[in-house]
Parts: sequence; C-alpha cells; structure tokens
Amino acid sequence: MRLPIFITTGLLLTLSLNAPVISQPPSPAAQSPAIAKSQLNQLTINRQLWKKQNIRNYRYQLSRSCFCAPKASGPIVVKVRKGKNTSITDAAGQSVNQELFKQYDTIPKLFNVIEDAIAKKASNLTVQYDPKLGYPTQINIDYNSQIADEEIYLTIEKFQKIK
Repeated sequence: MRLPIFITTGLLLTLSLNAPVISQPPSPAAQSPAIAKSQLNQLTINRQLWKKQNIRNYRYQLSRSCFCAPKASGPIVVKVRKGKNTSITDAAGQSVNQELFKQYDTIPKLFNVIEDAIAKKASNLTVQYDPKLGYPTQINIDYNSQIADEEIYLTIEKFQKIK
C-alpha cells in the first residue's frame, strides 16, 4: 500500500522541480530625473511662448496614431474661437465624434497631455515644438515600455490663426 503513495510523492516532487519560475517582469526604466527636468523646462518655455502670442482664434490639423479605432485617429481639423473649441471635423469637413478628441481640442490641452506624461514618468516621451509660436507639432508618448499598444503619437500641422 505504501508503494503507490511513494510513487505519487516522487512524481509530484519531480514535477515541482521542473516547474517554471514565475518572476516579476523588470520594471520599466523610468526617465532619469535630469531628462524629466529637461522636458519640463522645454514644456514651460514653449507654453510661455504660446501664451505670449495671445492667439485665441486658430485652427490646426491633428492626426493620432494609436491602438484605437480608425474614427479616433484622424486626421481631423480642430477650430478654436476665443480659446474654446468650436468644431472638430474630418478632412472633408464632416462632423466627427468630439468625445474621441476632447483632450486634444485646444493647444493648451495638448500642453496638458505633455505635462501629464512627464508627471506619470512615461518611459519614452519626445516632443517637438514650433520654434516661433511654441505649440507642440509632434508628441510621442510610450507610458510603459513593457506594455504594447498604449503608445500615443500625435502630429499637429497646418496651424493657422483665424479672424
């Protein structure tokens, strides 16, 4: 009677020795404090440059590349009057679901997206700014290098002041 128990115990012990080791994935490399400080300085300088322009009426084209529905990627045309979004349309002038672009519908909100990525210590953040007016022209964010499909790539182009 003891033989079956002995064999079962031996098999279980053998299986447990061959079990894969479960470990935590390495934590994503957070940006160094020096890089974060540099990005924050760039953001501050360009945000101030934008504010100094006092542009309250403008339009721009926004394209978003992300793991999202095609309707949420654009390109779209954002129109702002008196600092508030007044319309978001596709390139053909057709109305789009504004909820999909709510956080990108003014230049100050785009600055907030950058600030949020810095605050959340995104593992990769690259931003290009318009040298004359200060608004962002390219925002690339990878919040966590260990996770696929959460990256955001924004392109802001065809900026125009309007009357």
